[in-house]
Amino acid sequence: MSTAAFPNLTVVDHPLVQHKLTRLRDRTTGTRNFKALVSELAMLMAYEATQDLPLEEVDVETPLERTVGKDLAGKKLALVPILRAGLGMVDGITQLVPHARVGHIGLYRDHDTLEPVDYYFKIPGSEEDRLFLVLDPMLATGGSGVQAVQALKDAGAARIRLLCLVAAPAGVRRMFQHHPDVRIFTAALDRALNAQGYILPGLGDAGDRLFGTR
Repeated sequence: MSTAAFPNLTVVDHPLVQHKLTRLRDRTTGTRNFKALVSELAMLMAYEATQDLPLEEVDVETPLERTVGKDLAGKKLALVPILRAGLGMVDGITQLVPHARVGHIGLYRDHDTLEPVDYYFKIPGSEEDRLFLVLDPMLATGGSGVQAVQALKDAGAARIRLLCLVAAPAGVRRMFQHHPDVRIFTAALDRALNAQGYILPGLGDAGDRLFGTR
């Protein structure tokens, strides 16, 4: 599907990302492999989403001489998984950025209205200085993503990006309408939503597949 209509969206089309996403979609992929794939995909996508982080020069002593290297400038990343499925994306990114702080936003989708209901919010301090990565495997209707971003902004966060594994056009469009400043990174822009608000072709319920529940 063309992404031209979504200026806020980046589809990560690296071959490794697309290969792992295909394995993730497969209904025969069990819980153990599903968890590993989500973690690996999150790491690969975080690499893309953080490519413009600011750097500063620092002096460093190699075994042979003194030289100038580069460190990340300012406050480090803050990862904010949307509970519960977003938790599956945290470990992969912290392998890439071990010092990233981790907050949590608790939201669940009402099955009748398809709208998010919040129940928990806890994030690291120094909100205005950090880049916040909101993590959720699926951007479906966009309700949870929009609400999570708004909660972060209300707390003082100024730099926010959303990482998901699959997205539906409706969710991307809703995010752009409410938060046009927030970039979305996904491995795939899927076709549509079904009557229950699930992404098609999607990958099923990510939370259930991650944790072996129904």
